Amino acid sequence: MSRDVQALFAPSSVAIVGASADPAKWGNVLARGALAGAHRRPVYLVNRSGGDVLGQQTFRSFEDLPGSPDLVVVSVPAAGFESAVDDALAAGARAIVVVTAGLGEMGAEGRARESAVVRRVRAAGAVMLGPNCLGVFDAAAELDLGWSELPSGSIGLISQSGNLALELGRLAGDAGLGFSRFASIGNQADLVAADLVDAFVAHEETRVIALYLEDFRDGRAFVAAAVRARAAGKPVVLLTGGATGASARAALSHTGALVSDARAVEAACRAAGIVAVTTPGRLIDAALALLPARSVTGPRVAVFGDGGGHGVVAVDVLAARGLEVAPLSEHVRKRLAELLPPAAILTNPVDLVGGGERDLAKYACVGDVLLGADEVDAVLLTGYFGGYGIDTPALADDEARAAGLLADAAARAGKALVVHTMYPGAPVAAVLRSSAVPTYGDIERAADALALLHSHAGLAARPAQGRVPSNLPTPVAGYSGARALLRAAGVELVEAREARTLDDVLAAAEALGYPVVLKAVDLLHKSDSGGVALDLTGPESLTRAFAAIRGRHPDSALSVERLAPLADGVELIAGAIRDPRFGPVVLVGLGGIYAEILRDTAVALAPVGEDEAEALIRSLRGAPLLTGARGRAQLDLAAAARVVAAISGVAAACEEVEEIEVNPLLVTSAGAFALDARIVLLEEELPARPPSPGTAAS
Repeated sequence: MSRDVQALFAPSSVAIVGASADPAKWGNVLARGALAGAHRRPVYLVNRSGGDVLGQQTFRSFEDLPGSPDLVVVSVPAAGFESAVDDALAAGARAIVVVTAGLGEMGAEGRARESAVVRRVRAAGAVMLGPNCLGVFDAAAELDLGWSELPSGSIGLISQSGNLALELGRLAGDAGLGFSRFASIGNQADLVAADLVDAFVAHEETRVIALYLEDFRDGRAFVAAAVRARAAGKPVVLLTGGATGASARAALSHTGALVSDARAVEAACRAAGIVAVTTPGRLIDAALALLPARSVTGPRVAVFGDGGGHGVVAVDVLAARGLEVAPLSEHVRKRLAELLPPAAILTNPVDLVGGGERDLAKYACVGDVLLGADEVDAVLLTGYFGGYGIDTPALADDEARAAGLLADAAARAGKALVVHTMYPGAPVAAVLRSSAVPTYGDIERAADALALLHSHAGLAARPAQGRVPSNLPTPVAGYSGARALLRAAGVELVEAREARTLDDVLAAAEALGYPVVLKAVDLLHKSDSGGVALDLTGPESLTRAFAAIRGRHPDSALSVERLAPLADGVELIAGAIRDPRFGPVVLVGLGGIYAEILRDTAVALAPVGEDEAEALIRSLRGAPLLTGARGRAQLDLAAAARVVAAISGVAAACEEVEEIEVNPLLVTSAGAFALDARIVLLEEELPARPPSPGTAAS
């Protein structure tokens, strides 16, 4: 349920606890920020020593205040954290911002102190931001309670890093952007990122929601909030840190080795339609592209400029991002010919060949024609435009008028116009940005913006919507336990018999029929450690294989299995892992013995339906191997998708399953068959699931 954060961003009154006359202290910075909004609301400065701060009388305690504070900002040493919050609640505060550091980020004792305070905050019906945070900002409410002034604009920013938020503020200012709201979440002891995303969705002035996060807390709640943001037409852009390495948990399966923390975040972004970026600069670039709210519904880009070199480079850069620069139709070329000199290049890219230099209005005219063309989905202007007024000041006014007309043409067409200019700091660049035309200082960033707008147009939120089975047996560790659980979920497995002695092995092979496979089932990398023998055609070869495997792995359980038609299919890996923040994450990729070498995988939050599972498989680089590329047989992709969906359902249904996988999953033209299976159960003992309706408890 969404938290009421009205008092956090638009309070009726503010109190600063720890207000200080020392300009180097946080209490002074916060007091200055609060007093800047004193014409909007009463501001109370609290300092237990009394005296004046910034020319205003302070109060020694909350009991001395002339009114009840709506928002209280706490900037005191960690030892005074609890008493300051308790006093604020007693005074009637509805929101509390705790700048104080040295609590939960220091260890278990600090987290326990935070938790105890949070219980009291929630019991009072209040909210708390932090501790260990940089403060809050709301442009419309003229509330600026942080370390540095932020430019005003349309981006709602939520950041777990204060310094990184300050960098984003500078980058946004350089790009002509700004922030509608900012919340530094710090330790997220009470309010978490999901709460604030919901608050920004409801905030009219916020048009794009940007986040820097290291800890998502309840990952599924965060995804649900991001889905609501996308449904409201507010793109979510995420920069995350600390998720590039593999999970600290020892990976006990191929799936565990392939699903790092970063892959779980990737699955979350896929589920919510989130735009993921890797640097602060790219976050601002993405916001610059998304704020005009003009999508690129197709890959066809028209490029123009006054000079051929930039156009040639642009074509290559766009092609590398999957965008097309196709020749223009005869009708469009004829219209361009009427505008430009005879020497102009009219295909695509369009080269004005000096035509723009002689008449800057030609830029707007050409842009208008290209934006209105049916065969064009977006337009890129690249090169010198923006530099005319710099190098020849007499042309500055004409260039600015041309920029305005270009922006008008894009608005009329409702299509994306992106500009790359050699002069990103020029006044014309500012004119373009302020007129909803994303403008960048290098061609790669401009091309990235177009690619983002194209991908975002087709980026639907994909919340986990697969079927969660209700009639599964209690998971049991071991190879046979994994097979039993998967079979109950509807996964077809190659026929197998467990065995330990040579007599058991020979009897199992006789029952199954030769050729068979013999494997030591307790190993992760069976092939690498000599734990698998294939294509055993009779008792003699099976006996030799038994002796070899027993010599290497004397204590392992063995399985005799019918030989699958490996030459007729493609091997995949399909598995799921339980992420501590996002819950079950399903993975599919090219598998077999090369799974960790190829690393051609796709991930999603579990459970997924069969359609989503098939979309995951089709997104693999190796997908053409299954779909009939270069004369290969068309394989049963639908059967493979059913297995992936089933595994995702098992992971979602069984909380005690930490990892489960099928590797390899053999996909042939006749179906998909699990050739090997593995399960890892959580170490801690979880409560037993209640029996399903209509079944008897065992």
